[in-house]
Amino acid sequence: MPSLRAVLFDLDGVLTPTAELHMHAWRDLFSPWCVAHGAAPYADADYFDHIDGKPRYAGVADFLASRGTHLPWGDPADPPGEDTVCALGNKKDQVVNRIFAEEGIEPYPGSVRFLDAVTAAGAAVAVVSSSKNAPGVLAAAGLAHRFEVLVDGNVAARDGIAGKPAPDTYVRAAEILGVPVSRSVVVEDAVSGVQAGRAGDFGLVIGVDRGTGEGSLLDAGADLVVGDLGELDASVLDGGHVSGRGHQTGRGHQTGRGHQGEGA
Repeated sequence: MPSLRAVLFDLDGVLTPTAELHMHAWRDLFSPWCVAHGAAPYADADYFDHIDGKPRYAGVADFLASRGTHLPWGDPADPPGEDTVCALGNKKDQVVNRIFAEEGIEPYPGSVRFLDAVTAAGAAVAVVSSSKNAPGVLAAAGLAHRFEVLVDGNVAARDGIAGKPAPDTYVRAAEILGVPVSRSVVVEDAVSGVQAGRAGDFGLVIGVDRGTGEGSLLDAGADLVVGDLGELDASVLDGGHVSGRGHQTGRGHQTGRGHQGEGA
């Protein structure tokens, strides 16, 4: 049995390219909002700086704060609108579900190959996502049957579990799988998710650079950064081998690419 026995996957940007669709939805939400409120224009960097990997309402609140705006929190039952944080978050949810329906969802082929490899090696797997849309995304991507354990935004809200960058959702997934965190791998594309893996002292934290920047992921605590999970094989369960290329980080694991200095 490999020394690392569970792999805990983030969803958006790790298993599926839905992070790009979420970026599109946030842009559609906040670009006109900034114009209407005379705020600095929305840029894609705002997604990585204020939104990526966080629970939806927290992302709304943090973006608004970056523009010096503070709205009442409201209630998750608020209809989509702009009067409360929850209303704006629900408006974003409306936008992203329209985009999912129009554009569809395909998993990253490299991520599926890596999932196949680690499960064939005997690792238990789970999805840990801040998104409340995770069940629908997994089903649309044809991956729902691959994961018996899903700790998502719905579970976090129901059970009062702190979201990323707190490690609690990842810890809960490891507990359900019955694997100690020290023998579990966290796979993340967001700074907040990597911070969660590091804060929880997981056995290995893998960063997937979909635009966040390798340096940012390493600085947040990733042991290993790759551009695509297809660069990895199941030997990571024995200590962090990257096939083909890479260099050492300060924690003694290889990175998949040269160092450059990342909501659902």
